[in-house]
Amino acid sequence: MAFRLAPTAASEGFRLEAHDTVGSTNALALDHARAGDPGKLWVVSKKQESGRGRRGRVWATPEGNLAATLLVVTNAELRLAATLGFVAGLALADALDAVVPKGRIAIGLDGGSDGKNRFELKWPNDVLASGAKLAGILLETAILEGDRFAVAVGIGVNVVAYPEDLPYPATSLSALGAACDAETLFLALSDAWSENARLWNDGRGLSAVRRRWLARAAGLGGQVAVRIDGNVVRGTFETIDEDCRFVIRDDKGSVLTIAAGDVHFGAVASAQV
Repeated sequence: MAFRLAPTAASEGFRLEAHDTVGSTNALALDHARAGDPGKLWVVSKKQESGRGRRGRVWATPEGNLAATLLVVTNAELRLAATLGFVAGLALADALDAVVPKGRIAIGLDGGSDGKNRFELKWPNDVLASGAKLAGILLETAILEGDRFAVAVGIGVNVVAYPEDLPYPATSLSALGAACDAETLFLALSDAWSENARLWNDGRGLSAVRRRWLARAAGLGGQVAVRIDGNVVRGTFETIDEDCRFVIRDDKGSVLTIAAGDVHFGAVASAQV
């Protein structure tokens, strides 16, 4: 099966560039933007040689996994464009729900840690299956002429394989017992993106995106530890604010709002992180 766009995505003017292997789908998408591409372009591959995660970490995409980047060219405020990562998380979770029938995965059969969602969203950029990392999202930007900038919304999913040398649990659709390939997942993702992007509405619908995201949030109401520039802040995950920043209440009752950091839940939050 070849990569293809959902009919809804094609009808809305999205385009597709598919590869067997690339260096980085994000880098390629931003190169296209600098060369004048108007955006609404999906760059996808089943293998990625030099993918990146947050803070420059390596993101491996071996043959059969999904590396997908949507190029968005906009003149919206950068603050609002940064929330496209939450749109991406919702779109991917919706796509996973669509392609993995209930009762067909090995863990989380009846839901996630809250009993509702098999696929949960970890702030700011991960999709989890019963606490294990299934996918990561990375936004990268480039400044363009005419007060515009490009946003590469990168989505990497462990479809057939996952790295085992990580300091946190990870998994893949294959390990969960889900019979789904990268092409099928991308088809559903391109459809789900269109729906969630309409909800986002250039940032005007961010409050609705926030509500939907919180309904899938991993660890909400539980103990968390957030590593920020080498320091660790511990407390209770209360919510995300109107700008989708992480909000915790520490042991002294103070409310802290965090714009960037590495979040750890449960037993890991109680240990040294």
